[in-house]
Amino acid sequence: MRPHPGTDGGLPASLPMGTADVAYHLAMGGRPLPTGLVFGFSGRAPALDAVRARVAERAHRIPALRYRIARDRTAFSRVDRIAVEHHVHEAWLPGDDDGSGAGRLMLSRPMGGDDRPPWDVWLVHGPTGGHSLCYRTDHTFQDGVGAAHTARALLDDDPRGGPAPHRRAWPTARGLAGALGDVAASLRPSAKPAFDLPGSGRTGMCQAVVPLARVRAVGRAHGATVNDVFLAALAHATGTWHAKNTGSPHPPLPVAVPMSVRGPGEECAPGNRIVVARVLLPCDAPSPHHALERIKERTTVLRTSRQRDALRLLLTAGPRTVGARVGTRMVHGRTVAGPASSVNFGAALVHQGSTARRAVVYSGLGAGIRCVTTLTSQHDTACLALMYDEALSTADELPDLWLAGLLELERS
Repeated sequence: MRPHPGTDGGLPASLPMGTADVAYHLAMGGRPLPTGLVFGFSGRAPALDAVRARVAERAHRIPALRYRIARDRTAFSRVDRIAVEHHVHEAWLPGDDDGSGAGRLMLSRPMGGDDRPPWDVWLVHGPTGGHSLCYRTDHTFQDGVGAAHTARALLDDDPRGGPAPHRRAWPTARGLAGALGDVAASLRPSAKPAFDLPGSGRTGMCQAVVPLARVRAVGRAHGATVNDVFLAALAHATGTWHAKNTGSPHPPLPVAVPMSVRGPGEECAPGNRIVVARVLLPCDAPSPHHALERIKERTTVLRTSRQRDALRLLLTAGPRTVGARVGTRMVHGRTVAGPASSVNFGAALVHQGSTARRAVVYSGLGAGIRCVTTLTSQHDTACLALMYDEALSTADELPDLWLAGLLELERS
């Protein structure tokens, strides 16, 4: 097991990349893949100097912010001095009416070079006094749950809480068989007619915001989790969208569902602590209710068989380059439409007395992926975000179709 630095100041000079880190490095050919969180606020924005002062006060105590990527050695190297002025920036987006402009900016702006840690913070001014705080990193360096913990530790007035840690356990035989089955499925192409288009190289982003209580109420009524409801409504939205554009039903759509294996004490450790499960979204289901029942069957097996731990053991049992090659196949546009990720950030971020209205996990596209979908829960709000290749010219319809699927689930 690779070491993970704590918060007591004893940081090793270098850390080897983990299997998932090497997988992202291989998939992107060494190029950065931006990922992170956007927090939307109402009211007056803080001064840039105040944000920089907060970052300067805390960054040196957060392990994930103290390393850079040494790509030639597939390792992370410690940086002893953080030049805050190179990491904290400001931008103005007066036309960002729907709140997704900050995310699009984070996906399009170049990231810093390899001579400094791969993260930055942006204060983005929007219209009518609104503003966003954005924490951005390179996905080779950090996964979404790690980014959530780091963003809270860096920016929150009371930096406690966040996503729950994963408690490791031994998988069942069914979990091991399921993990092997997912790996085997990644060796062959999958039918994804709505997403099998030549890429444009340009990334769009759109989103929809909904009260979290609505999603939870649907889950309680149907014996499902928030993640189950998210995936079922996404299946319905994709099927409806494809039928509208082609007149044909869409076959079950393979997506990669990231699952955190970040344990206690690893909250702000550098590196990716994730595995992915292959889930077929039942886009051909006759209703969102039927889609939800099929999703529940799959996720129940994932949980009870502890397939998450089976995948962790499987991908780290041998040389990391072998596990990384397997990982790149499991999250590639040949075999899945893209990741579909749900992150519960927990209590709302509070920065200098101002409470964020919503949080959004975002990610760029790579490895032939045409679409990444996230659902980020914060306090009483959930935000669905869709990052898509602009070759999918009508993909911005999907958030509204997802909301329509949620409404049907409420009525069923």
